[in-house]
Amino acid sequence: MTTSQKNTQTLDAVLSGLMRRYTERVPDVQKVFDAMLDADVIKSPDDIDNDHIAFRTMGVPNLGLASFEKIFMHYGYERRDEYNFVDKKLKAYWYSPLGKSGPGQHLPRIFASELRVNELSDEAQQIIHRYTDRTSDPVDALDLDNADAVDQFLHQPLWTTPTLADYQTLLKESEYAAWVIYNRYYLNHFTISVHNLKPGYNTIDEFVAFLQNRGLRFNSAGGIIKVSPDGNLRQASTVAQMIDAEFAGVAGSPADIFRIAGSYVEFAERRILPSFQHLPADQITRQHRREGFETGNADKIFESTFTTQTGK
Repeated sequence: MTTSQKNTQTLDAVLSGLMRRYTERVPDVQKVFDAMLDADVIKSPDDIDNDHIAFRTMGVPNLGLASFEKIFMHYGYERRDEYNFVDKKLKAYWYSPLGKSGPGQHLPRIFASELRVNELSDEAQQIIHRYTDRTSDPVDALDLDNADAVDQFLHQPLWTTPTLADYQTLLKESEYAAWVIYNRYYLNHFTISVHNLKPGYNTIDEFVAFLQNRGLRFNSAGGIIKVSPDGNLRQASTVAQMIDAEFAGVAGSPADIFRIAGSYVEFAERRILPSFQHLPADQITRQHRREGFETGNADKIFESTFTTQTGK
């Protein structure tokens, strides 16, 4: 087995572990799958093309994007465009599996973001550093060729459970910070490529209407359907489901239970680029469609976990 084949096999196992735990944790995922199965849109969830998966990180030494990206770049992903979200104090990159040494187009893109912690108030910075300060990068000690080890790492606490008071202080200033301080590196969302579904369901407008009729709630920030300026990237997302979170007790007191935003599901339609619209449908591949992401769209999709959406 070549190194590339071994990396792809390991990556497949890591992605499988991520999706298994994410599906267990986010009931809307199964609701979407069931709706698609009932309507004969798919024969199996394996028929779904995963456009991308997304992660959130803290911009602190040894735990931010510089640490996190080592995992997927080890498997052949390549870092692509940078995106900046000034008001939310975030930056992000997307990572492509289609580089010269990349594992292939059947695998999802990665979208990973990072909170610019140094732009927060002194109080918020102190809270975050109290939990996240560490002297070494935990990924450096991880055997990236061991799928089980990587799977465990992506689902284990990287710092102690926060107190409810600390969570609520962060929530007032940065809902992103509050989400990450509790959820850590848990998978934030996965994304269904609706353009690869059968006619009648293969546009974002049709697919959203289909799921709304099934009772799914959508993030309305910036409109339910977020459209890039060129019109070729169209996205929508459900509202994050609330979960009962157990926070650390203070001074020997019992743990606090508080409902917070968990994860959600996204949907994307990547339209065929004008120069390739003459091609027969059976010749269209990922390279012929709108690639990358759009700051304006992503800015509003982040709000799927914000109280302005979950509180409706």
